Amino acid sequence: MTDQTPAASGKMIDLLHLAAKRDASDVHLVPGFPVTFRIHGQLEVVDEDCLLGDEDVRDMVSAVVAEGTHKAIAERKNVDFSVAVRHEGVPCRFRGNVFYAQEKLCACLRHIPNDIPDWEWMGFAKALGERLVSYNNGLVIITGVTGSGKSTTLAAMVNLLNQRGGSRVITVEEPIEYVHKRVSSSMITQREVGRDVDSFYDGLKFGLRQDPDVLLIGEIRDRDTARMAISAAETGHLILTTLHTKDAKGAITRMVDLFPHEAQDDVRTQLALSLRAVVSQHLLPSANFGEKRVLAKEIMIVNHPVRIAIKFGKIDSIESAIQTGRRDGMLTLDEDLGRLARENKITMETARRFAKDPDTVH
Repeated sequence: MTDQTPAASGKMIDLLHLAAKRDASDVHLVPGFPVTFRIHGQLEVVDEDCLLGDEDVRDMVSAVVAEGTHKAIAERKNVDFSVAVRHEGVPCRFRGNVFYAQEKLCACLRHIPNDIPDWEWMGFAKALGERLVSYNNGLVIITGVTGSGKSTTLAAMVNLLNQRGGSRVITVEEPIEYVHKRVSSSMITQREVGRDVDSFYDGLKFGLRQDPDVLLIGEIRDRDTARMAISAAETGHLILTTLHTKDAKGAITRMVDLFPHEAQDDVRTQLALSLRAVVSQHLLPSANFGEKRVLAKEIMIVNHPVRIAIKFGKIDSIESAIQTGRRDGMLTLDEDLGRLARENKITMETARRFAKDPDTVH
């Protein structure tokens, strides 16, 4: 991500400083509503009595987008951008999206932390992260809904490779969020979709010609990218990526459904051989109001029962394979929710609300 410094109004810059001070993850600018922050997963209004007008939003957006972007906004209706301010002496970066709703200009800006969070802060076992990057080849998928911390988990995994040394890592991201600095003999190249490369597919296609050990693809969205990722995983590369699904078995279904029906048997066979693990993430409200959200996980490691289930399309049996796969490091979502509730990190009500089978959570 490149910091952009167009002439900015004091009002918008002050708002970004306030967002950083209050630890907001997102800033929402929508005509007819007050400025609204998302803080620890909850929407919080900045000033209930100050509703934004159409011109207010246009002026605030104009303060932080680069020259020439206005034409792109008018033509494409959705435009990504980035902006940085110095907050308490350090750069404070935001990625933004400008869009139209009912013919009115709106914007959402997400705060990008400068430092990769540590594993304890994330609530993700470092040993699991080390296991996921220890594979010599294959496909590792982090899945979850938007805002479930997938990009942060991938960044922490790349950081492990960076610290360990000896890896050639290429990332294709939209946008680049965490910037990896040189700390060892590992070499990391970060490419941003729309700026350095046209698409995830192109980043993966050409990345295979750049001597990678590990390729991080920010998201698999289409058939061509999925096909290339599976092939790369089969030919000796470790592929780290994300999908938008609610659980581990959904990642299998999503990958297979990208292909036409007549090709799906072959895809399942390839996935059975190349897939190594799927981790499904959920960020849930803390039991202590005002504290950061809590990570709950489902972990699927591809052992023999899972491999057979994938190959023959018996997706429902994956659930039971996870339940009986604790020795291989697997974990059901409901087991993790129960643990978090017993440790008073989330409420039992929250645990049961997000559980697949609420009766099993206690």
